[in-house]
Amino acid sequence: MATALVTGANRGIGLELCRALRARGDAVIAVCRTGSPELEALGVRIEAGVDVTSDAGVAALAERLGGVRLDLLINNAGILQRESLDDLDFDRIREQFEVNSLGPLRVTHALLRNLGEGSKVGLITSRMGSIGDNTSGSRYGYRMSKAALNMAGVSLAHDLRPRGIAVALLHPGHVRTQMTGRTGDLEPAEAAAGLLARLDALTLADSGGFWHSRGEKLPW
Repeated sequence: MATALVTGANRGIGLELCRALRARGDAVIAVCRTGSPELEALGVRIEAGVDVTSDAGVAALAERLGGVRLDLLINNAGILQRESLDDLDFDRIREQFEVNSLGPLRVTHALLRNLGEGSKVGLITSRMGSIGDNTSGSRYGYRMSKAALNMAGVSLAHDLRPRGIAVALLHPGHVRTQMTGRTGDLEPAEAAAGLLARLDALTLADSGGFWHSRGEKLPW
């Protein structure tokens, strides 16, 4: 039985990742700021009160985990704001960097001792962080923070390869969640299934790649 840790686990894609992992028999550690009845109903281990922007909070999570081996670490927590050039809010942009870019790096660094040869790290990013795919502009904080996450992910892939740990950068698709205002063409459960399929197929040979949950490689 594998052990998986998912951040941002209380709703949306994170909740469905936990549900799918639990259904296939994996041990699940669900990390979130606040729990939810839906998450509690899954019967997984819940580590609530964890803010990925807090050094102390993430360090406390690592302390509580102790020596638990993680076969799969999915950095899913993220936020989306909607800045335009005429409506720039630099505090909101900084917040998105803290959550979307530094949060996954902070968590992965804090949990390094829990990862070992054969472990996998998934970074839930977005094609909105792709420079080559940006055809509409706007969304400054989200686009910039996800582009920064992509760079962090490639560096992690290089640095973790000697330890036998593979890294995937994954775009879930346009998913109908609270974050997207329930717009999109994918249900959270469909996106979660695709993301797990990509992680299951991940090897050291393709570590550091950037994929859509459907499987196609995405441009940087």
